[in-house]
Amino acid sequence: MREPGRLGTGIGWRPEIAEAVENMAGIDWVEAVAENVCPGHLPESLLRLRERGITVVPHGVSLGLGGADRPDEARLTALAERAEALGSPLVTEHIAFVRAGGPLTASPLLEAGHLLPVPRTRDALHVLCENVRAAQAALPVPLAVENIAALISWPGEEMTEGQFLYDLVDRTGVRLLIDVANLHTNHVNRGEDPAKALDELPVEAIAYVHVAGGFERDGVWHDSHAHPVARPVLDILADLASRVTPPGVLLERDENFPGPAELERELTSIRETLETAEAAARATERSTAALVGCRAPFPAATASPAATASPVAAGKAAAETEPARSPDTSSTAPAITTPSSRTPGDTEAAPDGPAGPGSRAGTDDARRQRVALAQAALLSALVAGTPAPEGFDRVRLGVQARALAAKRADVVAKVAPELPEILADRYRPAFLAYAQRRPMTGGYRRDALDFAEHLLLTGLSEGTDTRRLRDWWLERSGPAPLSGRPAARLARATRRVLLRR
Repeated sequence: MREPGRLGTGIGWRPEIAEAVENMAGIDWVEAVAENVCPGHLPESLLRLRERGITVVPHGVSLGLGGADRPDEARLTALAERAEALGSPLVTEHIAFVRAGGPLTASPLLEAGHLLPVPRTRDALHVLCENVRAAQAALPVPLAVENIAALISWPGEEMTEGQFLYDLVDRTGVRLLIDVANLHTNHVNRGEDPAKALDELPVEAIAYVHVAGGFERDGVWHDSHAHPVARPVLDILADLASRVTPPGVLLERDENFPGPAELERELTSIRETLETAEAAARATERSTAALVGCRAPFPAATASPAATASPVAAGKAAAETEPARSPDTSSTAPAITTPSSRTPGDTEAAPDGPAGPGSRAGTDDARRQRVALAQAALLSALVAGTPAPEGFDRVRLGVQARALAAKRADVVAKVAPELPEILADRYRPAFLAYAQRRPMTGGYRRDALDFAEHLLLTGLSEGTDTRRLRDWWLERSGPAPLSGRPAARLARATRRVLLRR
């Protein structure tokens, strides 16, 4: 029997494994990608799971809370609708940016098509905190945010990952979704010590934990979610479980789905890892208690002494004039900024004061613009071929750029499966060549249409079913718009050219 308020052991629900998930024994909850769920037409599989008392948590991937812009109201509304439709106890998103450019930089808006790391700077932290508060205010249930995997490091970072997350929780009261696979990824790719990150984390703020697989190639770890969970990832999970009993642990798998038996074996490995680590932690606690003449049971839902001895926590406690408090997860009000986390030179504007250069509003806008310019320069280098910003590892940027293009090709193949069917083995090389010159600006479905249009206008290789591709594009691109704007005129001209072929 699960304790009240605890999620237990779960698995990422995906349509490809829906039947297998329904038939698995011992599944307490599932997580569904929020953008793939329509509140008015919930998948029958999810409805059946809910009827059995299985908790469903929507996991967002497109909000971009780490981006320079304030969260999009329509995206927040959509996430809130999914939480309500699924009866979820919380929703989750990522500490990442997924688009950049636009009005803040007076440049075209670009989309990454994937999660990119935010710089661990005071500017980026301030913007992230403001965005998280806005999301908390708009959502009907608590929010938890996830640390992400990264192939690249930002130059000039001012904090470690643990310090960055600690300050985020301290200022906003947001919960954390800790992905131990991402900690391993950052260990391989960025040389960051997972144990040190766990030392610095506010483990009492953990909502649940992700476990996923990946692979290493040429010294780079790729967080694929398409391979078995590696032993080092389970070791980090064990380290975490020795410090605190996670309220929930979930296995993620997004590609190359194995059979149900293999998925159940991975879940068994996760359960055994947790049980072994928690038993060892309790034994250590009992031994320590016996030495001081007090036998106290290990608290199952609170941090162990090792976790509470965090150097970051100790530093904050010494700096604050008030007693230290755990983040209040029932409130979306910002926490009082501590001396250790306040940006040097910050000025506190009166609530109704003017938004002048020295006011709080003026400072916020300046910070957002600095973050916007930095993120736009990086994303443009990754998806539009512009020069690499100063201080970045150009080789690693190339690895990230190729990974983004490959991810883009994979997702377009999913949202428009007719394209790889029509193009066969020509699809992937043709799309990757197209992606080098055409950044994504309007989402994956728009990207699929733009790719097909590009092929039809520039010519296809011999043997391609041109008529079928043309019919597919014409059917999905809709009627020609009546507006006289240049983009509409171009669309009408394109349709005329394709209809003549």
